Amino acid sequence: MKIYDASELTIRPARVEDISAIRAIFGTAVRYMRSEGNLTQWAGEGFPGDRAAADIEKGQLFVGTDEEDAPHFVFAFIIGDDPTYQVIEDGKWPSDAPYGTIHRAAHDARVHGVMRAIVPWCLTRIATVRCDTHADNKTMQKKLLECGFRYCGIIYVSDGSPRKAYQLG
Repeated sequence: MKIYDASELTIRPARVEDISAIRAIFGTAVRYMRSEGNLTQWAGEGFPGDRAAADIEKGQLFVGTDEEDAPHFVFAFIIGDDPTYQVIEDGKWPSDAPYGTIHRAAHDARVHGVMRAIVPWCLTRIATVRCDTHADNKTMQKKLLECGFRYCGIIYVSDGSPRKAYQLG
């Protein structure tokens, strides 16, 4: 099994024919999170895979593919105001500049350095990027800080659960 550095992969818009691979990637990510003690993030039946088709239709889902065009990582990138970011507790956003948000980033076990590939790609589209993650997702928190994000405070997602919020730029 070949192991890739994410910088070797090509980021492109996800397509409907990628949904099976995307669901498998999310499954791998959920298993990893559970093994790391993150027992509640992405706990809903079928989530986040059940969002893939809608994200694809909106042009907001992207995959990192190998030389055979097989997806190895996935993420949503949404430019514009995120309603869940309007209220932030125990901190503040460093700026009110227009931003894009990274959501639902995941990879299979065959690729490393995914956030180091995603973040620069996003920054070519907009100068400010935000992201949030579950308090138990220590891996993502570490990766965000390694990529230069700044911890900003707590936001609440649509189901009311808290998330640690970060901004770069």
